[in-house]
Amino acid sequence: MANPIVLIPARMNSTRLPGKPLADIHGAPMIVHVWRRAMEADVGPVWVAADDPRVIEAVAAAGGKAVMTRFDHPSGSDRIFEALGAVDAAGVHDVVVNVQGDLPTIEGSVVRACLAPLADDDVDIATLATPITRDEEKDDPNVVKAVATELDPGRLRALYFTRARAPWGEGRLLHHIGLYAYRREALGRFVAAPPSPLERREKLEQLRALEAGMRVDIALVDTAPLGVDAPEDLERARRMLAPGKPA
Repeated sequence: MANPIVLIPARMNSTRLPGKPLADIHGAPMIVHVWRRAMEADVGPVWVAADDPRVIEAVAAAGGKAVMTRFDHPSGSDRIFEALGAVDAAGVHDVVVNVQGDLPTIEGSVVRACLAPLADDDVDIATLATPITRDEEKDDPNVVKAVATELDPGRLRALYFTRARAPWGEGRLLHHIGLYAYRREALGRFVAAPPSPLERREKLEQLRALEAGMRVDIALVDTAPLGVDAPEDLERARRMLAPGKPA
């Protein structure tokens, strides 16, 4: 049986939305909303991996746990790897779930769904995708597409990730959701590997895993959670999380 831990990387120095983790959403910082949703998933202990003491204080004030990490990590994966060594040095947890700190509307069921592909011992990393239903997303480079082959209903094996419209021809396109469940050993392999050529070209970190020969499987979910990258996304999150409205 897997014994997961959930780690939420939080970086204050966002280019498009500085101070993003502490952005107010109806009286609570965004990072607290994400922490609450991860707690609702009820898959294991939840820690925020922060680069600023103000984030630590905000999470602690809400009753959560947070650990300080270096400010200069190049990615959230590197940040959670440092945090994992700090909060679980004994190696109790064999699966690490990386929930991005800018997903305040994510549902607990979506976090749980990411664990399902790891029931197959051959899978190194599990992630999520949802079918694209809006035509404008098909050619939007900010909507990452997963190219995958179906193994079972609702589960696929990733072959490639791209910002381009792919695969060509008739059929559904898949919007990749950047939430990952790593086997602990796989996370260590991933952060130890140098950035790969396709990763640098597409600016997609997950391609490093595929180029390193790691197996990435995908669980399908109904919708993509809102990622807050810019002020307009923050306003949309506030509308979605308004009191009395379901996310």
